[in-house]
Amino acid sequence: MKLNGRPCDTHGHFLDNALPPSCEPQSPNDWTPFHNRTEFETADLFYAQNPMPAWKINAYLALWASTLLKHGNTPPFADHRDLYATIDAIPLGEVKWESFSCLYTGEKPEGSYPPWMDGTFDVWYQDPHQVVQNMLANPDFAHEMDFQPYREFLTLGEERHYRDFMSADWAWDQADTISKDPDTIGATFIPVILRSDKTTISVGTGNNEYYPLYLSIGNVHNNVRHAHRNAVTVIGFLAMLKTTKEHASDPCFRKFRHQLFHSSLSKILERLRPGMTKPEVAKFGDGHFHCVIYGLGPYIADYEEQVLLACIVHCWCPQ
Repeated sequence: MKLNGRPCDTHGHFLDNALPPSCEPQSPNDWTPFHNRTEFETADLFYAQNPMPAWKINAYLALWASTLLKHGNTPPFADHRDLYATIDAIPLGEVKWESFSCLYTGEKPEGSYPPWMDGTFDVWYQDPHQVVQNMLANPDFAHEMDFQPYREFLTLGEERHYRDFMSADWAWDQADTISKDPDTIGATFIPVILRSDKTTISVGTGNNEYYPLYLSIGNVHNNVRHAHRNAVTVIGFLAMLKTTKEHASDPCFRKFRHQLFHSSLSKILERLRPGMTKPEVAKFGDGHFHCVIYGLGPYIADYEEQVLLACIVHCWCPQ
């Protein structure tokens, strides 16, 4: 196995029998990205201890600024936007949520037409690249992770023993294919597993129906994933069209429904794409760095979504 997960330094140079890099102790006066303790505690008060709407934050900061004006000073934040931007810059914690909108740009029939043709469909998501890197760097997974695919056999005979994701043939075969590129030799293969299920949760707003998109990685052991220890996370809320029964079989509606689903997935996953062809350096929970190469693994879905994913006729087999 050429994709054998060798440790490397921060520049991607492989190391032999290397100890994890030592961590420098953090200064007690380091409040990054806040400039000082006052900024941190102000943000903590407005955002966590006593959550306030934006207009009220602005009102308090304006009053604070009026008392400091005669001294030539200013409050820790100019307004709520300044406060939120600083909080979003915190390098730890959850990945921030982003959004984009989709709309129908095809031809519209003369006269009356379905409302969905004028609708705007919002999709919310987290950067999957950053989500995966956070999973890899999670110290809780340091000893619950496989760094390369493997095949395990029982002691007696040649019967295969399947346990975790990396013990399956798919992971082995993918690693073999990827390792044909000499630049990937020694890297760690990171299979990305996706799942969506619109029956789990939906929020209807107008013509939009949201349902969650989940992400996990195949390196984490099954017992960790089953224990819900942040090895599976929601990375997006997809939008699906809703229309009347009269228009549900309209070829134009069905085509746009497929386009909306696939283009949303493509947009959400685009930041993983560079790391699918060229290894990049990532830090793992044990303190080591590895060159990693990403790959899209299984997509777990019910039959209705399998039809949507595979773009096949209903009642056909998606395989």
